[in-house]
Amino acid sequence: MRRVLKGLAQVGLGASLLFAGTSHLTVAREEFQAQVPDWFPIDHDVVVLVSGVVELALGAGLVATWQQPYRRRLGILVALFFVVIFPGNVAQYLEHKDGFGLDTDEKRLLRLPFQAVLVAWALLATRQPRSER
Repeated sequence: MRRVLKGLAQVGLGASLLFAGTSHLTVAREEFQAQVPDWFPIDHDVVVLVSGVVELALGAGLVATWQQPYRRRLGILVALFFVVIFPGNVAQYLEHKDGFGLDTDEKRLLRLPFQAVLVAWALLATRQPRSER
């Protein structure tokens, strides 16, 4: 049962990344630009497009990769991606930028801890079972 739940968690995260990556490239490009810090030296639209492609690759990887140790390595990579983009979420709060319905500082602040949930999700869903270690 645990194996099934982990598999569902992995596919669910992969599907979420595929959806987010597609949104980066299409309907939500402007919304995602609100998460690029003003101080970041690269054009905001380029950042959104590149991060969208990365999300598509990570999402596809999560949906398709099941063999250890590759599955675990991919989970670590996805977790690191969530850590790397976290400053964008902090910047959205500090710079008071609206996006995705986050139109108050309170909402933007409440969103920040969710990034830790994503990191944990990536690591737990791809963790190698103790019996295989």
